[in-house]
Amino acid sequence: MGFIVYPAVDILEGRCVRLLQGRFGSESVYSDDPVQVALGFCRAGSRWLHIVDLEGAKTGERVNREIVLDVIRRAACPVQAGGGLRTVDDVEEVIAAGAGRAVMATAALEDPKALAKACKRFGERIAVSLDVKESTLAGHGWTEGSGMPVLEALGEFESLGVGRFIYTDVSKDGTMSGPNLEGIRKVAAATECPVIASGGIGSLNELRQVARLHDEGVAGAIVGRAFYEHKFTVGEAKLAADSIAAGRDEMELEGEREGR
Repeated sequence: MGFIVYPAVDILEGRCVRLLQGRFGSESVYSDDPVQVALGFCRAGSRWLHIVDLEGAKTGERVNREIVLDVIRRAACPVQAGGGLRTVDDVEEVIAAGAGRAVMATAALEDPKALAKACKRFGERIAVSLDVKESTLAGHGWTEGSGMPVLEALGEFESLGVGRFIYTDVSKDGTMSGPNLEGIRKVAAATECPVIASGGIGSLNELRQVARLHDEGVAGAIVGRAFYEHKFTVGEAKLAADSIAAGRDEMELEGEREGR
């Protein structure tokens, strides 16, 4: 599989939003209908979606779960779903609805038995979100620090059967100020599992920078605000990522076109 770009659909109070550096109260609202936003990404050609119930992530309550399930059932592409998946029953619910992958975060930190059980039952369809603040993991929707160093956590989660990780530098998330390439590289180098990078991508060139880490174990990138602010399109993102994953930068291809 090549490098996958995941449009992010974050839901708060039933609306499609983006937070700034994970801070509740900093949200920009982009739509009152997150289902239609998600389906729009599908129509634009997205290969996957990344959807999160932000209130679920923070409190564990299934505040926006029905919206998440509606997207999963109606989307024409696979959905990676998270936010408030604290138990195996929570995970089973989204996977039974058709989610391609369930993302656990707080439960991974606080209930390793539940994580291990979910991994044993659902295998590669379980991912763990590594939400990093100053090199340690945060939980409860990024609002509470755990004190667990991210590289130490990788080994513990792998031993429980986790086969994929999502790395987010919370200080970069929603800023479009560029990804933390050093942090992404460190995490990818510390695990044999595929890593999906998230946080800070604001331009096609920054997306290309992450895609160039494909050979180092970075399997994809989550993009949020840059899509909503029309910095580039899903089609442009796919072309840039595919070109690099195939060993050819889009800049090379553009040069070839101009030389014809």
